[in-house]
Amino acid sequence: MSDYLINVSFDTRVTKTTRTLEVAESFGLGMDDNQFTLYDNLPVKIDQGDVVYITGQSGSGKSVILRELQRLMKDEGKTVASIDDITFDDDKNVIDQVGKTTAEALSLLSMAGLNDAYLFIRKPSEMSDGQRYRLKIAKLIESGANVWAADEFGAVLDRVTAQAVTSNFQRAARKIGATVMVATTHEDLINALRPGITITKHYKERVKVDYATEG
Repeated sequence: MSDYLINVSFDTRVTKTTRTLEVAESFGLGMDDNQFTLYDNLPVKIDQGDVVYITGQSGSGKSVILRELQRLMKDEGKTVASIDDITFDDDKNVIDQVGKTTAEALSLLSMAGLNDAYLFIRKPSEMSDGQRYRLKIAKLIESGANVWAADEFGAVLDRVTAQAVTSNFQRAARKIGATVMVATTHEDLINALRPGITITKHYKERVKVDYATEG
């Protein structure tokens, strides 16, 4: 079990213009430089293999905590990979994009939820968004990273496909023991993800961390 302490603050500065001065005077606002605290000594306990679900409204600070957790994990020597950084060649056959051998490629693709033999000889440019997402998962598995991160996970997918891909994502991670950290505004992925830790971020400093209990 690793204990992480999240502290994130931003310096804010108001550009003084005629209009901002008028607004400040009308509403009694200060024009001094300030420090905006997003997270103040927020403790989060994460064990290797845990699934972490970070949710909240758009603009509330989900991505910030995801990035901070990634930074802290890298600092302690973990290998962190983000699905957002995974790329592939749109014009190269799927079967040729993962694995050192055909057998390894088939295993990786199957773990990611790509089991249709027809797709193996197609190109990503000929695949649906959901299938392309699963190819990214296969490449994520191949990376061997200890920690998988995803910001706005499945945002480009329709909701039914997003839930199916999410299920593939967490099953693959659990099979190999990778930690998963997902940030999303969508609350409908929680059943498919089956997180052990849920971080709900509200505006300003309001944040809640829930740990699932077994049994």
